[in-house]
Amino acid sequence: MRSVLQRMHRAGGAPLHTLTPLEARAAYEVGAGVLEVPKAALARVEDFTIPARDGYALPARLYAPNAAGPAPGLLLYLHGGGFTIGSLATHDTLCRELARLADCMVVALDYRLAPEYRFPTACHDAWDALQWLALHATTLGADASRLAVGGDSAGGTLAAVNAILARDAGLPLALQLLFYPGCAAHQDTPSHATYARGLVLEEPAISWFFGNYVQTRQEREDWRFAPLLAPDIEGVAPAWMGLAECDPLVDEGVDYADKLRLAGVQVDLEIYRGVTHEFIKMGRAIPEARTAHADAARALRQAFTPE
Repeated sequence: MRSVLQRMHRAGGAPLHTLTPLEARAAYEVGAGVLEVPKAALARVEDFTIPARDGYALPARLYAPNAAGPAPGLLLYLHGGGFTIGSLATHDTLCRELARLADCMVVALDYRLAPEYRFPTACHDAWDALQWLALHATTLGADASRLAVGGDSAGGTLAAVNAILARDAGLPLALQLLFYPGCAAHQDTPSHATYARGLVLEEPAISWFFGNYVQTRQEREDWRFAPLLAPDIEGVAPAWMGLAECDPLVDEGVDYADKLRLAGVQVDLEIYRGVTHEFIKMGRAIPEARTAHADAARALRQAFTPE
């Protein structure tokens, strides 16, 4: 991990928070695949759109390891990027790897980004997509009774929110798969101070990302931004959580795992030692990334094929 950080420093790219959102998206996309595992070839990779509640056509991408026969389950995957950056392209390799290792169908969603689309647009897009998939899974070749939702970082936040909304709507989910999700309203846990500088996700970037997305204290303290503030999470889907030890978000991830457990929700929590935020996209250089892929895939397989 230290070697990766040194190489990033030597590359000398401008910090994302010093760029415009469009420039930051382009820079993130250029660098997104540098440290990824090789891109898996899959039987089906198809682009399509999902309608949002306001009629907007949300780009989506379907990944399936098999061309024929129903998939054992379907994962809606929501990419990270602080609600400001990230796309189908930046998380293409990760989604392929999850589909390959879990032998399931994955649908990645290009939800709308801030600051052009501020809170709660991303929440609405993610929830609209999950509801649409629940209704149309069979047309994609998936089993509508075996749905899961997942994501990393801001996408993990959206996945956790989707799990609560699904519980409220009576939509059963097999699993919520959360890679280092943002869970807190304010960045005030000890890990935010300990890991504020020099470890991929820095404090100025977090402030910039969230400043693009939420404008007021009231929005920050809305549970759809900060799932830790959800008044009731009893009965939400079981959770698999993968956190990075050297990550500003690690404390709030542990706090959310504790909140879920206290509500009687089954939680499988893994903390990967010595790695930083974004490590799951560094499988070429970081063995823990490949371990996390395998652990997450195992959780999906178990959730989709219960004993």
